[in-house]
Amino acid sequence: MNKFFTIQIKVEEKHLDGLKHVNNVVYVQWLQDAALTHWKTFVSEELDEQVLWVVKRHEIDYLHSALLNDELIVKTWTGDYSAATWNRHYEIIRKADEKVLATAKSIWVLLNRKTFKPKRIDDQILNVLQ
Repeated sequence: MNKFFTIQIKVEEKHLDGLKHVNNVVYVQWLQDAALTHWKTFVSEELDEQVLWVVKRHEIDYLHSALLNDELIVKTWTGDYSAATWNRHYEIIRKADEKVLATAKSIWVLLNRKTFKPKRIDDQILNVLQ
């Protein structure tokens, strides 16, 4: 069972590029913000002090532009995982018309916070993100 998690964003002037739509780099920041907020919402402080996540890969499909003052929903959920990596999925949706503006998938690697070496995804981690 996946836990869907959302954050809301209002597009501001600082998010725009020269074409007056949201810059591609900003979308990546929003993906990271949603993933981190999702994790922080469900993880215990004790576990959070032991591990951290880093991105190995992002894949983004930009479907439609987000413009100034658009209210957006960034939806994220976890998918398949391996010993130390976990796939995370995203949709960025314009609230006004529920149009999906972008879809994305990231591969995150779990690390031991002290050694920065990959850490096996165990039951404790599964309980946070499944």
